[in-house]
Amino acid sequence: MPRSLHANTLSTLLNPHLPNSYLTITKKQRKQTISHTLTMPGLTIGDSVPNLEVETTHGVIKLHDYIDTWTILFSHPGDFTPVCTTELGKMAAHAPEFAKRGVKLLGLSCDDVSSHAEWVKDIEAYTPGCKVTYPIIADPKRELIKILNMVDPDEKVSSGHNVPSRALHIVGADKRIKLSFLYPASTGRNMDEVVRVLDSLERSSKNKIATPANWKPGEDVVISPSVSDEEAKKLFPQGFKTVGLPSNKGYLRFTNVDH
Repeated sequence: MPRSLHANTLSTLLNPHLPNSYLTITKKQRKQTISHTLTMPGLTIGDSVPNLEVETTHGVIKLHDYIDTWTILFSHPGDFTPVCTTELGKMAAHAPEFAKRGVKLLGLSCDDVSSHAEWVKDIEAYTPGCKVTYPIIADPKRELIKILNMVDPDEKVSSGHNVPSRALHIVGADKRIKLSFLYPASTGRNMDEVVRVLDSLERSSKNKIATPANWKPGEDVVISPSVSDEEAKKLFPQGFKTVGLPSNKGYLRFTNVDH
């Protein structure tokens, strides 16, 4: 799905009344810039994952067939690299936590399937007792990382091609992206945080709530501002408390949906 151009930038490029001294590019260049920016690929929160047919370590799969529940789709810069080895090992170690939540895993990099298969041996050796049971997508033509918004704009291989970023999309059973992380190649992801945000998304999908800063399962959540106090009494019979603030607006209301 095309990503939107910032409103101020777009209005500037489209404004026909700007003085000539301001227009440092030709009309043709402006048109090309607008066209390129408005059609720049890249999925983000709320977008649907396309039903691509992909080659993986588990054979050819269609994304929509695979994503029939909460799914973590994550990319890594390359096989046989240090940080990626630790990350995929931690993913394997957290597999029981994801399984308890009915969550599937799906990795991706630009190496081919045979490379993935060999690399898995290193990952499992680094993480004793853990098996990489999830499929890893092969994207040697670097097409999928562009479609799925998983390109690192700064890191390149010797050939000049971009490498995948440490991107992670949490996708719902409706095939829509619910959350995205985008880390640079230099920073490994925290799998405990992935589990935490999954728990947050699961609860907010079932209740009219949001989770506050640093929330952990079992702690209080906040009631959505769109819910009136009268409705809150019906939705949350366990009760809720409103925090007194100088504004006296009564918008900060806590309840617990885990007890």
